[in-house]
Amino acid sequence: MSPVPWVLHVDMDQFIAAVEVLRRPELAGRPVIVGGSGDPTQRAVVSTASYEARAHGIGSGMPLKIAARKAPPDAVFLPVDHAAYEQASALVMQTLRAMPDVIVEIIGWDECFLGITTDDPEMIARKAQQAVFDATGLHCSVGIGDNKVRAKIATDFGKPRGSFRLTEQNWFVVMGERPTRDLWGIGPRVQKRLAEHGIHMVRELADANEAEMVEEFGPKMGLWYHGLGFGRGPAVVDDTPWVARSHSRETTFQQNLTDPAQIESALRELSQQAFDDCAAEGRPVIRVHLKVRYAPFETRTFGRKLAEPTERSADVIDAVLALASALDGDREVRLLGVRAEMTPPPEDDAVERTPVRGRM
Repeated sequence: MSPVPWVLHVDMDQFIAAVEVLRRPELAGRPVIVGGSGDPTQRAVVSTASYEARAHGIGSGMPLKIAARKAPPDAVFLPVDHAAYEQASALVMQTLRAMPDVIVEIIGWDECFLGITTDDPEMIARKAQQAVFDATGLHCSVGIGDNKVRAKIATDFGKPRGSFRLTEQNWFVVMGERPTRDLWGIGPRVQKRLAEHGIHMVRELADANEAEMVEEFGPKMGLWYHGLGFGRGPAVVDDTPWVARSHSRETTFQQNLTDPAQIESALRELSQQAFDDCAAEGRPVIRVHLKVRYAPFETRTFGRKLAEPTERSADVIDAVLALASALDGDREVRLLGVRAEMTPPPEDDAVERTPVRGRM
């Protein structure tokens, strides 16, 4: 049998928690929750939770205070250590790049796609897992597919420390009766909109009327979502270095902001920080976004395209403050965030891609 091209999705198991347990072996087997400063009495969210913590209903994005109420007595809360995770991530990707005849496309600090040509993708998956473990002491799971969508979805069936193959041949056997939320790229909002059309399961999405999908979601996304029902997606793994398309800064306040002057001051500081990150890359800002989370936990976002690309921080700050005029002055603010989008890099530079943080 002639070798054929495959896509492997490598996803580190409970990456952040695993890095912490590697540094503190005595925590192995205990519920570990990483987030903020590690103090569950302060406002922050869970960055990741070990499998033992997840068994108690604790997951990424959950407020630490809620996690503390769910956590058992032996749970451990730890602060986020970005430098340690970035170092571990770099070693993982370096190890995978060193494998022969493998193309590596990074899509997040804890996951990547591998492009390979072989008649035994499971063997390559095992070699990748062993290489990563030997180099880092960390475990990973591998999804095997004939495109990126199927490989990404397959990973969850292989967790933890295993692998799973999902292709056109077994797609509907495995996925047909599963909810649309299990598809990569379909979140709760899209799931709800699909349900309004009587589409609840993957098979129903594949059987949906394409014209109705286009009418609901537009010509591009309507076709994309319909294709997801069949597991369709890109199959080419691209190792072009990733280049950021934007930079973001946000802050969760320990005490809700109620004073307009405080809100303006915080937005000025966040805008300057986001601008400085863009300026460090030498690329002008073309659009800004404002994120606000009202108490107790309602989040809204606003965006605005600048009249022209700018390299002046004052222009970015002014644009963000203009967006802030839409904020509800009668509501308390618990979080503010600013994102600045930049002009694309020159054509001969790296292609822009946005990393995707998947489940760990």
